[in-house]
Amino acid sequence: MTPPSPMPLQSLIWPEIGLCTERDLYVRLRGGAALSLETSVVHFVPGAVADFGTYYNLFNIGKWHKHCGLETLSLALEGDGRFELVVFHARPDRSWERLVNEVITLKPGQPHAVALTLPDGFANRGVLFFELQALEAGTLHQAHWQTSEAPKRRPDLMLSVTTFRREAAVARTAERFAEFIAQSQLKDHIHLSIVDNGQSAEIPKSPHVTLIGNENLGGSGGFARGLLEAQRRGASHCLFMDDDASVHMEAIERTWMFLAYATDPKTAIAGAVSNAQHRWQLWENGARFDRLCRPQHMGLDLRDMGQVLALEFDSSATQPDDFYGGWWYFAFAVDAVQHMPFPFFVRGDDVSFSLVHDFNIVTLPGVISYQDEDFSVKETPLTVYLDLRSHLAHHLSLPSMEIGRKGLAQIMLRFWIRSLLDCHYETLEAVALALEDVRKGPDYFAQNADMASRRGEIGKLTQIERWQPIDERPEPGRHWFSPHRRLPRMLMKATLNGHLLPGFGLIGNVLVLPAAERGARRPIWGASEITYVSIDGKRAYTVRHNKARALRVSLRILGHIRAILRDYEALRKTWHAGYQTLTGTGFWHEILKLDPPAEDSKAPAAKSAG
Repeated sequence: MTPPSPMPLQSLIWPEIGLCTERDLYVRLRGGAALSLETSVVHFVPGAVADFGTYYNLFNIGKWHKHCGLETLSLALEGDGRFELVVFHARPDRSWERLVNEVITLKPGQPHAVALTLPDGFANRGVLFFELQALEAGTLHQAHWQTSEAPKRRPDLMLSVTTFRREAAVARTAERFAEFIAQSQLKDHIHLSIVDNGQSAEIPKSPHVTLIGNENLGGSGGFARGLLEAQRRGASHCLFMDDDASVHMEAIERTWMFLAYATDPKTAIAGAVSNAQHRWQLWENGARFDRLCRPQHMGLDLRDMGQVLALEFDSSATQPDDFYGGWWYFAFAVDAVQHMPFPFFVRGDDVSFSLVHDFNIVTLPGVISYQDEDFSVKETPLTVYLDLRSHLAHHLSLPSMEIGRKGLAQIMLRFWIRSLLDCHYETLEAVALALEDVRKGPDYFAQNADMASRRGEIGKLTQIERWQPIDERPEPGRHWFSPHRRLPRMLMKATLNGHLLPGFGLIGNVLVLPAAERGARRPIWGASEITYVSIDGKRAYTVRHNKARALRVSLRILGHIRAILRDYEALRKTWHAGYQTLTGTGFWHEILKLDPPAEDSKAPAAKSAG
């Protein structure tokens, strides 16, 4: 089917108050150009320049050709005035090329389209972006990268947001979605389902939004319920999103378009996530999992065009098998799903879901989520408990992730030593509980999907490692051991950071560290007391050296490690079998108390565009 008019694949995204106003992520202005945040219009005086070579508004032609077979492309501009238009093509390890360098005249209500031809074709890694210089006063209202090619399918995309007692946040998400969908060309193909694990949200009724009350089985249970709803509605694709994550709604249109044109029906879109405190800084653009989670491109400055180009060039390569996407934003084809989420409650369900499926995972520029809270503040004894047991479960359950006794031992010892060295003994207690639960096998997860007992137990033991309000930032105390000098550092390593030194609690360093350095090794060598302060400086907690508690908990942990390694083969077989059962639709229908689906029911594929 030939589209009646060119299909806009990607339109400009603008800064949004309350989400992100780092303007250089969207457009760079100079020479008197000005942007109205209220109207999303760029105003020019003669000589002013607007450069859209930015993270949000460049067009990754390499990804579109590789994954969608795109062969025709044009750029359409809406505004008024005379401009010099330059369209650049940037590729790795070579000079930028000017595909277009012309004077154009924009007239209100008459989009001006420029066909783009690449001398070497589209079959190479590269990105496109454009720049406008005004020859007279004028405005730019919008621009679209578009094609005359027909989409391969028309996805019916269901957004699934899981929430738990975050009424204000999820209400705002629903409001923003309603505003977006009312004017979107895709309003007949996108629906939002909010799975409310707390059964406390109040969302106005809408033909485009469904509120689903759900038992609190954590993120795993919420997203499993959302996936079942997508199947029930006959959605071809599902997009998982967190309630504490915000995206530009236009990113959803970009996702839909890429899925519509993708040549591989198993294509999935993984959203990036930014640093909560610095919205110009990337936290990860997808991640890899091999014994631990490895965020990709962490710390990259999205205001820097050179770094953005490096990001796009690198992410255009084929992703490795251990690549996964976080569930703050992850879109996939429903009929490609062979396993439901594993009942981890939270932490690790997204990793497992990506690794067990043969998704073709792609990241797109401008598809990024903004978290409300920094990840460093979110680490607690409970989250470490959840992290460790999911790490072990991945390697015990999935044949493709098998690493043997030695690899498993390295994971367990890493979790133990990390918390021991920086005196997080309550976290050590949680590590011991995680090992105990993994030894019990997957049946324990099935019987405790709501995590009520363990959450309560870990909550009670967490007394010291709990963020408390403070009036002013504390000052560091004594500092006798330099972590930057080789001999003191070697002494601390040999004595497990003073745990084997008599009287170390009386002579060790007294430190004050930012929350972001929790888990960092170098600063804490020689410390017997550490105060961690949240990034906003309003909360803190203090841990102190305690040999007796360290010994008591460490013996429990080492005993569990010995037992897991001794019973490794039997445990691995149990986890292999249990994983198949606990990721089946039957398990989730039973535990969520839902009627089983009809035997012949199956979510349909996306409607053919032809």
